[in-house]
Amino acid sequence: MRRRLRERARAVRRACGDRGMSTAEYAMGTLAAVALAAVLYKVVNSGPVGAELQGLVERALRAPF
Repeated sequence: MRRRLRERARAVRRACGDRGMSTAEYAMGTLAAVALAAVLYKVVNSGPVGAELQGLVERALRAPF
């Protein structure tokens, strides 16, 4: 009985592989996305870029249909 349980436990461990790797990869991807979002937020909220974006939106709204 014990031998069968040990063999089954080994089989389960072999089948699982590197489960933690996907979690670490998702964490790194999330961290990179947050960093990129922070940089883009700073760029978009800067004076010249914000004014240019506002001008672009205003021109788009005034365009004839």
